[in-house]
Amino acid sequence: MGNLATGLSILKRETGVELITVFRQIQSKLFWTAAAVILSASQTSAQDQHMLLLSDAIQTGLHNYQRILAKQNILRSSEALLRNTKNQYLPNVSAGIQQDYGTINGQFGPLTPYGLTGVSSSGPTASRQSWNAAFGATYLVNTNWEVFTFGRLTSSIKLSGQRVRRDSADLVQEEFIQGIKISSAYLNLLIAQRLVKNSESNLNRAERLQEVVLARTKSGLNAGVDSSVANAEVSAAKLNLISSTDNEQQLHSQLTVLLNANTTQELSLDSSFFKSIPSTLNSLKENISQNPQLQYYQTVIDESSLTANYLKKSILPSLNLFGVGQGRGSGFGYNYNPDLTSEFSKNYFDGVKPVRGNYAAGVSLAWNILSIRKIHEQVVAQNYLTEAYRNQFDLVNSQLRNQLALADQRISNSLQSYREVPIQYKAAADAYTQKSVLYKNGLTNIVDLQQALYSINKAETDVSIAYINVWQALLMKAAASGDFNLFLSQVK
Repeated sequence: MGNLATGLSILKRETGVELITVFRQIQSKLFWTAAAVILSASQTSAQDQHMLLLSDAIQTGLHNYQRILAKQNILRSSEALLRNTKNQYLPNVSAGIQQDYGTINGQFGPLTPYGLTGVSSSGPTASRQSWNAAFGATYLVNTNWEVFTFGRLTSSIKLSGQRVRRDSADLVQEEFIQGIKISSAYLNLLIAQRLVKNSESNLNRAERLQEVVLARTKSGLNAGVDSSVANAEVSAAKLNLISSTDNEQQLHSQLTVLLNANTTQELSLDSSFFKSIPSTLNSLKENISQNPQLQYYQTVIDESSLTANYLKKSILPSLNLFGVGQGRGSGFGYNYNPDLTSEFSKNYFDGVKPVRGNYAAGVSLAWNILSIRKIHEQVVAQNYLTEAYRNQFDLVNSQLRNQLALADQRISNSLQSYREVPIQYKAAADAYTQKSVLYKNGLTNIVDLQQALYSINKAETDVSIAYINVWQALLMKAAASGDFNLFLSQVK
């Protein structure tokens, strides 16, 4: 203390200025310089016409991301299948025309066309083979209507509708998760960019210190080891800048992947997150029942239950109405035999003209009785799947509740840090100012100044991180509760 007082008095006599006045002047300049560094990025971004706002980033990601596009197409497919299922109630109506040319030799004998395709010619049985040939035609209209299915078709329609709701919930869930991921990546890149600027500021301070140390070492005012320490400090600052830049580039790549954007394009982000914290943090809802992830698992459970119900309905019979109308034409007369060549015509129009017709209509009830045993085990298996989906629902529900509680704790902790960092920064700035002045006047050693340099660098970093931590804590709560507007409504 005696040496310090002596040094102060000597400095006062030689310069005519109180050292404490120098402290205050440098401290004031340092504070405003640091403040300018912290806010410079936000001012630059505000002037940048290509600044990417968080809301724009979210919209871009939701519009471009391939997984969301895939989910949208899956939903469209389910909607098309639902329309197709509803159309199953319509009757089947088929019509056909067949025209042939050939012989009609008949023959007594059994025939089972199993695995073979025979010739369905109908004609008289004669004592010899005849090669008389003519044209023939068949005109057919057939209809079959499953008019009553005992609830099977209704169950199928409900199941298809539930699959649409499942895929719709899956799309909403994917959009929600993607929005959370983009917001988190945006904030992470924002803090990474700020840490790069802090590293640059730290390097500038280290280089200024290096210049002072080298000048004092050359003049013999400081030991040579001080220059080595200063060189090491500059090298450490450069390594820290390289590490910060590498981290920023990785986070930049992550965000551009989520946006499905050009990875080489530089992103200018909204730095207003460093100016304020969310205005509402205490009166946020605690309900997670509307979380898109829970709603998706609930639709999966409902689909599995409806699948089991559909399987039960599939064993029931079906009531069918059917009808058929047929017309036939032939180049052979009604009293044709191989010996009367005048009773057939080779003329095409004589053969394809319909001259006979038949119709039939009726009702049928079909029931596969043995399917009861087969379907029973399928229903049992489906019920087990339903229980498995409920287990997954309970797991996700428990995880979200724990995450919600953790988010509340993180909000509280981040607010405490936000209130504490200004105190840390002011103390670090004061210490750095004092140690710089003392070192320049030979009243302290470089180790103390090195520690002060480390403290001011850490304080600047903590100030930047404190703001983003509050926003990330709110984002975490929005992710757990399932209400993304909790976060978006606070973004200005």
